[in-house]
Amino acid sequence: MNTTQLECFLAVANFLNFSRAAEQLRITQPAVSYQINTLEDELGAKLFERTSKAVRLTQAGYLFFQYAGDILKLAGMSKARVKEALEQLPQVLGIGCRNFLELRLLEPVLQQFRLVAPRVQPQLRLIPFASLENLLEDGEIEALFSLEPPPSKGVFRELRRCPLVCVCSLDHPLAGRDGVTVEELQAAGPIAICAPQFYPPTLSAIQSKLIGGRKPQDIYFCDNLEIAYTLAEAGYCYLVMPALSPDRLPGLTYIPVPELPSVPFGVFYREGRLSPALRQFLKLIDHTLT
Repeated sequence: MNTTQLECFLAVANFLNFSRAAEQLRITQPAVSYQINTLEDELGAKLFERTSKAVRLTQAGYLFFQYAGDILKLAGMSKARVKEALEQLPQVLGIGCRNFLELRLLEPVLQQFRLVAPRVQPQLRLIPFASLENLLEDGEIEALFSLEPPPSKGVFRELRRCPLVCVCSLDHPLAGRDGVTVEELQAAGPIAICAPQFYPPTLSAIQSKLIGGRKPQDIYFCDNLEIAYTLAEAGYCYLVMPALSPDRLPGLTYIPVPELPSVPFGVFYREGRLSPALRQFLKLIDHTLT
């Protein structure tokens, strides 16, 4: 049962004439007849007695007439209330990040975004590589931050080049160095790494090279970067990561590895899906992070 069927029924019941009902509803008479027929089929009862000279309500028609108006009115009220509720809901901008380091970069951008777009609610998702790309493809997020362009189709706006650094505790044997080589890293004790989905391809290849030939006890396999950074800060190991920001986490030192390539960091979004909120967000990113 739908509102069109109810509107047609009430119009015919009021005029007792299919032609005049069609005129009022501004549809064709066959369309009115079709709606009445489908309504009768759904109810399992004839609502009108139709002859060549007259149209009259059946007993079932009289009974249904008592409720049809209320049903139609309730449907209209429900539609209006839902529309009103949707208009009051904040607009959501879905943003994806791979790790907590990218989230830290977002803070100054979000501070400004809150001022220029107060009605837009940022929805942050912290998920590894492939899962974020699926969310972007499905429209659950509008943009994601990424080291290196993802393999899927879209627009990658590079924001900066990030040098790779050795991250270790303040009392690590490498601490205080101005720079370190890959050869020195391979002899610098235990290293922490995460699963490949936490790294872009370039960094995954470098991690594989650094752990090559090591004993199992010299490798800390971590579920996420937060664990790797915690172990490094406690002095158990070091890790190699892009220096996304000049800001440093307390309790850690960051040593350049000049012979390793820098990695691009940027924001990735689907072409043709630029909402007004995303356009504002991208402008702020260009101003703040480049």
